[in-house]
Amino acid sequence: MSAVHVLLGILADGTPRHGYDLKQAYDALLPRARPLAFGQAYATLGRMVRDELIAEAGHDSAGGPERTSYQITGAGRDSLAGWLGTVERPAPFVTEALFTKVVVALRTGSDGATARAYLIAQRAAHTDRMRELTRAKTDPAANVSDVVAVDYLLGHLDADLAWMQTTLTRLGALRAELHEGDHR
Repeated sequence: MSAVHVLLGILADGTPRHGYDLKQAYDALLPRARPLAFGQAYATLGRMVRDELIAEAGHDSAGGPERTSYQITGAGRDSLAGWLGTVERPAPFVTEALFTKVVVALRTGSDGATARAYLIAQRAAHTDRMRELTRAKTDPAANVSDVVAVDYLLGHLDADLAWMQTTLTRLGALRAELHEGDHR
């Protein structure tokens, strides 16, 4: 994810905003993502000014320390449009710990019991998380960003559950295949 482009997206409406407000807007826009750290927000804004994606729009010190407001530039709008128009490539490699643990568990124990136990426990954890997310999604206070994020998470959890079920069904054959490969 690109913090630069999320911040440009927030500034795209033309309203100048100061750093603290941008950090808060970022976190509100992506409620289920890792929050943007204050240090990262200000360092990113500094790079964005340097790269002429944003410009200082003014300074305000009403009621506290001086705050700099920023606004998007033409170059920033172009960068945002290019980023939004670029299709993300699907991940070329499996990097999830879930997959790695199952493959390693298949190599341990003679009957696949370790992998089976892990998959059953993980399935229960996924199901609990799906229930929690479904409650959050149906909360009357949920905003559009939260609902979209929950739908995304639910889709991934559902895909994981389908993979876990397929793997549980095939454990014996997978285990035999791994051991056959060891003896070649």
